[in-house]
Amino acid sequence: MHRLAATVRLDLRLQLRNGFYYAVAFVLACWFILLTRLPAIDWGTVLPAVVFGNLVMVNFYFIAGLVLLEKGEGTLEAQVVTPLADWEYLASKTATLTALSLVEQVVIVWSAYGGGFAGVPLVAGIVLAAVLYTLVGFLLIARYRSINEYMFPSVLFTAILSLPMLHYFGLWDTRLLYLHPFTAPLVLLAGAFRPMPPWQWAYGVLYAAVWAGLLLIAARRTFDRFIVAREGGR
Repeated sequence: MHRLAATVRLDLRLQLRNGFYYAVAFVLACWFILLTRLPAIDWGTVLPAVVFGNLVMVNFYFIAGLVLLEKGEGTLEAQVVTPLADWEYLASKTATLTALSLVEQVVIVWSAYGGGFAGVPLVAGIVLAAVLYTLVGFLLIARYRSINEYMFPSVLFTAILSLPMLHYFGLWDTRLLYLHPFTAPLVLLAGAFRPMPPWQWAYGVLYAAVWAGLLLIAARRTFDRFIVAREGGR
């Protein structure tokens, strides 16, 4: 736990030094301006999609930025020969970016909707979606060494990850999308603004948690294959 706590502190400093928090503050400022100028709309329907989409930047793309920064600075090469475990590295990145997302999205929801939402499904949906996005983002970025190589496949990935939005807005009415791992946290996000039956609670939490476990296993293997083998062997 001491190594994990130290790694979290290092990640927080890395994110601050490279302007990640300023980027989030800028996004929040843009949302505040937008929210004050938009006409009255059904935010209870729109906000789950807004939150779901915003998480792409902080979790999917910020994890890519962190890994590329560490590769470029040579810190990953140093980390792979320390006692730091792969799960500690992944847990630190996931925890810090998830906490950042949680603060950002709650502020956006509160600004648009006030305090009339259900907090538990909102927080559960944000946290689970953020964890999934971070782990999927790591699985992809670990294979690349530059942002230019990464951008095109990342756009394809985010399109695939966003497929549950089609079901949410009724554009693709198929139950097959309930097999998509990101449908589960989207169901929880929607439950923050309307009644949610027990089966949706169970599906949203358990299915997303199962996928988080599977992605963590895959991420640890990817760490060994693309980080330890490449960086440690340089």
